[in-house]
Amino acid sequence: MKHTIHHGLDKDLARKATHKAFESYKERFAKYDPKVDWSTEDRADVSFSAKGVTLDGSIEITDSDVLLELDVPFILKPFKKKAVGVIEDEIQKWVKKAERGELD
Repeated sequence: MKHTIHHGLDKDLARKATHKAFESYKERFAKYDPKVDWSTEDRADVSFSAKGVTLDGSIEITDSDVLLELDVPFILKPFKKKAVGVIEDEIQKWVKKAERGELD
């Protein structure tokens, strides 16, 4: 499943906001054992565990969007909107902070 999150920032700021979002996500949702492995500044492999099942995916930062691709096993299909929504909310929170100049 692919999902696009528009950021409207310059790419460097979008990169910083996305990295901060995943740092925050890892702290807030530690019970889901989130893992983020940045292979480049703009691309990461991600995984989460829920109900004993691991969800694997990737994040890519482009000039205008953050692209999220998440492989959701059949057993967890009812939860995919919630999972994507939580990730999008976290990224959007940090994008808004970046727009206000509030990134540390």
